[in-house]
Amino acid sequence: MAGGGNLVAAWLNTWGLPPWLNSLLTGIIYLVGILAFVFLNVIYLIYLERKISAYMQQRLGPNRVGPRGLLQSVADALKFLGKEDIIPRHVDKWVFIVAPIAIFIPAVLLYAVIPFGRGLIAADLNIGVFYFLAVSSTTTIAILMGGWAANNKYALLGAMRAVAQMVSYEIPLVFSILGVVMLVGSLKTSDIVAAQKDVWFIFWQPVAFLIYFIAANAEVNRGPFDLVEGEQEIIAGPYVEYAAMRYALFYLSEYANLVSVSALAVTLFLGGWQGPWLPSWLWFIIKLYIMILLFMWVRWTFPRIRIDHLLKLNWKFLLPLSLVNILVTGVGIKVYQWLSPGRW
Repeated sequence: MAGGGNLVAAWLNTWGLPPWLNSLLTGIIYLVGILAFVFLNVIYLIYLERKISAYMQQRLGPNRVGPRGLLQSVADALKFLGKEDIIPRHVDKWVFIVAPIAIFIPAVLLYAVIPFGRGLIAADLNIGVFYFLAVSSTTTIAILMGGWAANNKYALLGAMRAVAQMVSYEIPLVFSILGVVMLVGSLKTSDIVAAQKDVWFIFWQPVAFLIYFIAANAEVNRGPFDLVEGEQEIIAGPYVEYAAMRYALFYLSEYANLVSVSALAVTLFLGGWQGPWLPSWLWFIIKLYIMILLFMWVRWTFPRIRIDHLLKLNWKFLLPLSLVNILVTGVGIKVYQWLSPGRW
C-alpha cells in the first residue's frame, strides 16, 4: 500500500489497530472503492455515450426509463442479469468460461496505481507506470482466449485482429509514456503528478500526448479503431458466442479500460489531481471526464478504418514519430542540464 501520504491508512492508524489489520482493511476499502468507482462510472458512461451519439446523429437517445432515460443503463444491467447463461456445445468450455473473468480482473487492477487525489492511491508503487502497462497488456490474451474458445470463424478472426492491433499500438504507446518518464526520472505515478506542479506535461510533450491518445484509442478498441468487433464484417468478433453476464463482462471491461487509459492520460499529461480552489479528487474527475468526452467525440465523428490502414498508421507514422520524440526529449534534457546554473 501507499506510504505516509495514504489518507485511508492514516485514518485507520488513528484506531490503534495492529499493522497487519491496518494493511488488510486498507486493501479492502480500496478494493470496494475501486469496484464502486468502476461500476458507477461504466453505468453512467454507457448512458452518456448513447446520448452523445444520439445528439450527433440528430436522435433522442434513451428517454423512457427514468427521467430523461437516466435509468436505461440500470435496466440494461438487470436485463443481462435475467438472461439465460448459454454455453454452446461446440466451444472449449473452460477457456470459454474463464475468458470474460480474465479480461475483467486486469481492468479493475489497473486502478491500483492511479492517484485519484492527494493521498488517494491504493498502491503507490515504484514501478507504477510499468505495472499499468504490464497489466493492461494481458487484455490481449483474454480476448484471444475468448475468440479461440468460441470455435467460430468470426470470433477467431476478431481475436486475431485484436492481437495484431494491440501488439502494434502497444509499442508507440509505451514510447509516448517514456518521454514523460525521462522528464521525471521516476515510474511512480505520484512523482509524475508532483512534477507537474508548475507546468503540465502536455505542454512539454504535445507530440507524446497525441501519440498516446491515438494509440490508447486503438488499445481499448474505440472507434475509428473498433475493428475487433466490426459489425458489418465479423458481427461481434470474439464476443459473438457470448450471452448474458459473460457478454456483459466484456462490455463492462471495455468501458473500464476507457476510464483507466483516460485516468492515466490525466496523470501523465494533465497534472493529475492538481488544481486551484477545488478539492483534489474533484479536479481529477473533471479532467478525467474531459478526456473521456474527447474519446467519445472521436468515436462518433470518424468512420472506421480498414485493418491495413490501421497497421500502416502505426508502423509508418506513430512508431517513427514516437522514436523521434524520445530522441528530441533526450537531447532537450541534456541541453537543459548543460545550461543549468548549477553546472557553472
